[in-house]
Amino acid sequence: MTDQEAWEGKNILKIKSDELKTIKVIQDTGELYENEQTPDELRKEIEPWLTALFQCEHLSLLVGAGLSYAVHDMAAGKLPDGMSTIEFSVFDEQIGKAAEESAKKSGRGEANIEDQIRVANDLIKGMEIYLSSDPYGGKKLRKELDKFKTELVEGIGAFARDVLQTERNIVTANNIEAAVDYLTSFLVSFSSRTAQRERLNLFTTNYDRIIEFGSELAGVRLIDRFVGNINPVFRSSRLRVDMHYNPPGIRGEPRYLEGVVHFTKLHGSLDWIDQDNVVRRFALPFGASVDIDQYYPAPGSGGSGRLMIYPNASKDRETAEYPYVDLFRDLAAAICQPNSTLVVYGYSFGDDHINRMIKDMLTIPSTHLVIIVRSDTGGRVNRFYNSVGHHAQITLLVGGHFGDLKNLVDYYLPKPAIDRTTVRMAELLKSRGLASMHQENGGD
Repeated sequence: MTDQEAWEGKNILKIKSDELKTIKVIQDTGELYENEQTPDELRKEIEPWLTALFQCEHLSLLVGAGLSYAVHDMAAGKLPDGMSTIEFSVFDEQIGKAAEESAKKSGRGEANIEDQIRVANDLIKGMEIYLSSDPYGGKKLRKELDKFKTELVEGIGAFARDVLQTERNIVTANNIEAAVDYLTSFLVSFSSRTAQRERLNLFTTNYDRIIEFGSELAGVRLIDRFVGNINPVFRSSRLRVDMHYNPPGIRGEPRYLEGVVHFTKLHGSLDWIDQDNVVRRFALPFGASVDIDQYYPAPGSGGSGRLMIYPNASKDRETAEYPYVDLFRDLAAAICQPNSTLVVYGYSFGDDHINRMIKDMLTIPSTHLVIIVRSDTGGRVNRFYNSVGHHAQITLLVGGHFGDLKNLVDYYLPKPAIDRTTVRMAELLKSRGLASMHQENGGD
């Protein structure tokens, strides 16, 4: 497959050291033609491979907007609305042009609100530097800048309401039970590593709380950089905090609690706010039908606070701003180490700073990257794959079949590692010489 070939609309499979394969997946178990396979046949090849990778020494999961879209589609029967843009009454033409150029350079196509926010922040910084050198002049420009700042804050607040609406669509949908079942099964497949192994490192670029919502329902305990209960505060001094318990009758020998995950939201969150130079997480219910303007007050309103969301950027210098420098350091530390596997789901490779870290990871021979995505819109996954020379370390599950959350859970993701009953049954069958007979009769 050449660099120019797009993967959009195709099911692409590559595991182990095999070549890329374009597959037509059919449910019919009748006669199969060239490049046709059933999910059951594919499962025999894919599930054991993923199970082996999931048992590596260090396991990380990077989740993009694809997970939120999949859960919303399954629950509400439609995809959520795309990210709207902000209409400015001043500097609108300049912001629009710069945002479009930025989006094209990064391969994202059309500019979105994240591009606008990043460019707007650059413009504000530049104009403040310019106006600081002319304290007695530029009154008109200063007035326009103040108006621009107000519109930017109001636009971010509107964006936050759109994200909250996406959450609300899920919790009020008729098919929420099925969506929740698949969401929790997806998370448990990764988080149920045996306690003797390093915890799953879970990263997301999403602003919504769908992962937190699913983890809470699944009983998965998330550990992040926030400390406190009533008003948690972000801490840079992240210790390797973990959870232990004392088995009955055993003193002084605590054991690791299962189902614990180290969680990092790389681009911030809907419920993070910068207040008096301290990043806090406030109690905003999932999908709450509340007026969230009180949490994101506009300049001059008498309130203080700034929503902590980080726009996609094509310049790494912006990742050095607090608290994102700590979050991206966590990503680099987790994946750039020997015997590490990174699974990417629903991430479209539109962030250069994240892509660079993944490329650095692949320079370590014992690392492995698993890319699972529903659609390669814009060809970004294809370009990333062809830009690295470590194809033997990359597994691809690309396309509408492999990226579908239901198919992924039903056929390809490993069963939870803490499923003791299944393990003991397999050991019992093996000891009795019945394992091969069990497999021949259709057992897993």
